[in-house]
Amino acid sequence: MQFEVWAPLTGHVAMRLDDATYDMARDPERDGWWTAQAPAADGSRYGFLLDGASVPRPDPRGRRLPDGPDGLSAVVDFTALPEPGAPARRIPLQDAVLYELHIGTFTPEGTFDAAAARLGHLTGLGVTHVELMPVCPFPGRHGWGYDGVAPWAVHEPYGGPAGLARFVEAAHAAGLGVVLDVVHNHLGPSGNHLPAYGPYFTDTHHTPWGAAVNLDAPGSDEVRAYLLGSALAWLRDYGIDGLRLDAVHALADGRALTFLEELAAAVDGLAAETGRPLFLIAESDRCDPRTVTPRADGGLGLHAQWNDDFHHALHCALTGESQAYYADFAQAPLAALGKTLTRGFFHDGTWSSFRGRSHGRPVDRRRTPAHRFLGYTQTHDQIGNRALGDRLAASLSPGLLACAATVALTGPFVPMLFMGEEWGAGTPWQYFTDHPDPELAEAVRTGRRREFAAHGWKAEEIPDPQDPATRDRSCLDWAEPDQADHARLLAWYRTLVALRRSHPDLRDPDLAAVRVAHDEERRWLTFRRGDVRVAVNLSPEPVTIALGRNGVRVLAAWEPLGHPGPDGRIHVPGESAVVLGP
Repeated sequence: MQFEVWAPLTGHVAMRLDDATYDMARDPERDGWWTAQAPAADGSRYGFLLDGASVPRPDPRGRRLPDGPDGLSAVVDFTALPEPGAPARRIPLQDAVLYELHIGTFTPEGTFDAAAARLGHLTGLGVTHVELMPVCPFPGRHGWGYDGVAPWAVHEPYGGPAGLARFVEAAHAAGLGVVLDVVHNHLGPSGNHLPAYGPYFTDTHHTPWGAAVNLDAPGSDEVRAYLLGSALAWLRDYGIDGLRLDAVHALADGRALTFLEELAAAVDGLAAETGRPLFLIAESDRCDPRTVTPRADGGLGLHAQWNDDFHHALHCALTGESQAYYADFAQAPLAALGKTLTRGFFHDGTWSSFRGRSHGRPVDRRRTPAHRFLGYTQTHDQIGNRALGDRLAASLSPGLLACAATVALTGPFVPMLFMGEEWGAGTPWQYFTDHPDPELAEAVRTGRRREFAAHGWKAEEIPDPQDPATRDRSCLDWAEPDQADHARLLAWYRTLVALRRSHPDLRDPDLAAVRVAHDEERRWLTFRRGDVRVAVNLSPEPVTIALGRNGVRVLAAWEPLGHPGPDGRIHVPGESAVVLGP
């Protein structure tokens, strides 16, 4: 078997394989690369010795780390893993309903196999794709996954490569696509061995995590190839159907051909080669439609992006919160929500008080379909980055939760749910870590408390990220979906997902065709998608809304109500929603 590693700053490299040591030779055709041939099998442990070091380091491209980020790598024989298969019916992104899921808290067990055993809940809900939060290795057992340090490997406590392969196989057998969240903008603070191998990071740029990943400084060709290769490996070797790219606005990249364009072209090439529809979904706070504009039209060519503006406007309308970035949306939240429903972004060159400057760029609705954006009421960020990790269900009535779901699931964007929201989960989703390094653990603990102390929280009120109970509190309670209000909300979600699937108007990609009316004072909003009309009443008082014409009937309603009268008016109970069609 051939082993290879890029270590351009090293004078000598050897490989420790099981109990043997092999000298590696420079590759005459690839500058900075070292190679060696050695007998190995699935599970063989190995690592690299740099410049005479006595302790081997794991392989930067290693596919498995059985003992964690500081242990040896292990060979993975992908021919021995379950075949991923393919969903019986491939759902294009424009027809998708995504479900964001964290393997470590979706079940108390926190494994791929335990999550796979719950896939029947998702097929019953009607979602089309599972979006997994990052699964790369990180120190300790429990964490969000955004401090991963080995972009080619799979977190061993979740089940390692074999566990991920079994999960994808089970999801595809159930008819579900799989999307994986990957992080290219930084690596975790502990267990990161890449700097010992080469210029994977650069001081040319600085980020919230320190030195930037090297995408444009000397040596960046190989670093970009390293990240591109890892991205393609998830899609190729595990049969994953798409990637969510974390915080692409934090990628420091000054090159004319950006890393994101390269990645998009490579993924499109793999899709053409394999005949599989593959897609990339960006997280970006730039409000720049060029992120999802095709490369042929001068964009980066990513296929979709999260739309936080939609979330923020809806959140303010539901909760009345106005702190931090919500301040921009809180003055007239229903107007802000209406703008996002028809124009994509709220910030399209407008003033942002939170940033202290103008922000964003208008969406060209003639050439940007609505499915370039994901719409959601909750995400891991919008819950977990709150002081107590409280979900909307902790403060809103079931009726308002139903209104939120109605806007997201019948609106123009590709809907995404966060695990448990479909039944109004009573469990929080808090920030938790499991750093073995006591100094790092204390720094995270005190930093979290200091951050929220600035907003008036007492230190003792902030959950300790290192306390195992913080993770345990964040696990879903699977007894809840069968209980009273939870079951009713779950049935409403199923109804809305079914309506979206059965009514093509609710999947129409034309943003310019969406019509919105609202009353800020009386707190109601309606919008039209072709022949389908949606009305939500966020006020506790009933309202009468003029739909403009008669000829529609109630398709689904949170509270019982009659069809519109001859005058086209409908009486909507307080904190309720209704969907109407011809």
